[in-house]
Amino acid sequence: MNSVTWLGHSSVVIEIGGVRFLTDPVLGRRVAHLSRAEAVPRSALGRLDAVLVSHVHFDHLDVSSLARLDRSLTLVMPRGAAGIGRRRGFERVVEVDAGDELHVGGVRVDVTHAEHGVVRRYVRVSPALGFVIRGSQSVYFAGDTDLFEGMRDLGPVDVALLPIAGWGPRLPPGHLDARRAAEALRLVQPSIAVPVHWGTFRRVFAAAPDGAAAQAFVRAAAELAPQVDVRVLRLGETLDL
Repeated sequence: MNSVTWLGHSSVVIEIGGVRFLTDPVLGRRVAHLSRAEAVPRSALGRLDAVLVSHVHFDHLDVSSLARLDRSLTLVMPRGAAGIGRRRGFERVVEVDAGDELHVGGVRVDVTHAEHGVVRRYVRVSPALGFVIRGSQSVYFAGDTDLFEGMRDLGPVDVALLPIAGWGPRLPPGHLDARRAAEALRLVQPSIAVPVHWGTFRRVFAAAPDGAAAQAFVRAAAELAPQVDVRVLRLGETLDL
């Protein structure tokens, strides 16, 4: 069975054709100055085949979360970032850039551009990426991105996992808000859209996250892309495809 399970923020387990991918693993209760109500339990991950990292910002790549994963997994990293995974003992680290293609267990993964500006971690620079997983069904995981013209060439897809918000009071350039994510639906043309990158983390002393961004996305999608079936998942919820 094909499915997507939202674990919070941009961490999603995607299963296509029996191959299971984990995106942007941030699984603990804290990362940098952000916190969430509960850590992701190991049982929620299940068996995994590969980890897809869209970019190396701390809310998308957390080294303590990597430490919870089996080091025999294939770890797919943006160009220039492989050392982060190798220093944590991963045996199979694959560096990729936009336009690359790889295969995991017979499922094809197309690496796409993401409009997220220059990504730095310490002194290294690496690209921001997205991924389209193509098997018996297709799933687009956008990572962090703003709108870009090349989105037209990615679809149509069965499912689009689109970021719709952030974790602070202001959303900087290189991100989609709820309305711009709805505009992306007209470019990517998914059958189903699942909003991610919302409702998970909060800053110190900030109010607990709520569902305002998700509801704004539902309204905007109904206006701009009414043909798309929008599914708002709860933390840990699975959508069978």
